[in-house]
Amino acid sequence: MSVEKIKNKHQTFAIIIRSKTAPAAVEFFTPDDFSLQMGKHNHPKGKKIPPHKHCPVTIKRKASLHEVLYIEHGQVKATFYDGKDKKIASKILQAGDMALLMEGGHGFEFLKPTKMIEIKQGPYMPESKKPLNLKK
Repeated sequence: MSVEKIKNKHQTFAIIIRSKTAPAAVEFFTPDDFSLQMGKHNHPKGKKIPPHKHCPVTIKRKASLHEVLYIEHGQVKATFYDGKDKKIASKILQAGDMALLMEGGHGFEFLKPTKMIEIKQGPYMPESKKPLNLKK
């Protein structure tokens, strides 16, 4: 599967875009009401996107801050937790994969030497200095 959603009940906690995902042109994988959009482009040589700017918008929705990971090189095991620190799922991220983290908690184990880009709305404000109270 090229796009995976990590869900618990009706809430989406993460979206993983696998490296082999190749849309016809541009495809966004997030709903329009998300404050951070994530998509992938696939264009032929010579394609031009005209100059443009992004207008300010007001988004009226309380949400966790979003975070995007892009795995440049290596392999990472990402584990996702709900709001009560209960494990939802674990997924292996490979070179070229992207993940949008939206809700709950998450942790990482680097299975190979890894170079990863992290993009997030900031600043990071932890609930406390203690790690999650993990539940099986």
